[in-house]
Amino acid sequence: MEPSEFLAKTKEAAARIKDHILQTPLELSDSLSQGNNSQVYLKMEHLQITGSFKIRGAANMLLSLTEAEKKRGIITASSGNHAAAMVHLQQKTGIGVTIFLPENANEAKISDLRDSGVQLRFFGTDVAVAEMFARETAKKEGKIFIPPYNHPDIIAGQATLGHELFQQLGRIDAVFVPIGGGGLASGVAAYLKSVSDEIQIVGCQPTNSAVMYESVKAGKILKLKSSPTISDGTAGGIEDDSITFDYCSRFVDEYVLVSENEIRAAILWMLKNHFSLIEGAAALSIASFMNVRQRYKDKKIVLILTGKRIGLNTLTKLLCQGV
Repeated sequence: MEPSEFLAKTKEAAARIKDHILQTPLELSDSLSQGNNSQVYLKMEHLQITGSFKIRGAANMLLSLTEAEKKRGIITASSGNHAAAMVHLQQKTGIGVTIFLPENANEAKISDLRDSGVQLRFFGTDVAVAEMFARETAKKEGKIFIPPYNHPDIIAGQATLGHELFQQLGRIDAVFVPIGGGGLASGVAAYLKSVSDEIQIVGCQPTNSAVMYESVKAGKILKLKSSPTISDGTAGGIEDDSITFDYCSRFVDEYVLVSENEIRAAILWMLKNHFSLIEGAAALSIASFMNVRQRYKDKKIVLILTGKRIGLNTLTKLLCQGV
């Protein structure tokens, strides 16, 4: 897609979803800015409706469907945050949704979904496997499949976060963005690179599940097994032939991988310094920046905090054990 076309699609998406999302705050972090004369901003997307950025892409694709398509019903797959977005949209639109999740999905996210009354189905132990099965089921049942990341309308919806950032801040030197399947990174990176090729995009992943990083390095999508990670929102593989792989290969300038201890420390740092709770995936951008902050003297940096849906058991262990 050419830059002008992508900019147009993003602006269309922003207009389409504006009544379904919040413009989330951009908060300067004095603590992270000190020491190297930088300005480090936190994009507080964890304060978004449903607790994550996922509502942007889900709303854009759902609202782009025809009335006939909506009546057929919707199937989707998610480890949690995309599912929560779809539940919210079902409640607002009345469109039926069936959600597929991996059998080992986060307990807090499953509990919330059960309470909503939405139809849940479980398959496999990897979100990519559950997603593939859900896509096949939608085809068999004649329903519309809304993927968590791998679709142009999803990516355009996520790109509205980049559009919003540019409106809020203007000049930006670098953006740190967590990456799982790559929908958010694809949208934000493609939009911001279309505005200015000088903006550096830094992809953030846990060492325990760095599938996109390893795939980009290899030049093809790899089937890799992930180890357990507190960053469950970015865990798992990438769908075969995912268009996000091409976007990330083209627009993400570098990757930073972080350990489980570094992710935990970033969650606690956010609680201590900004009195705000984030999930493991959101902490990736903070942990990654802390590892490479000396490279960014005299720069204007944005760290995207993607979500806040952390399980109570996980949080309790984190607070008790520290790092």
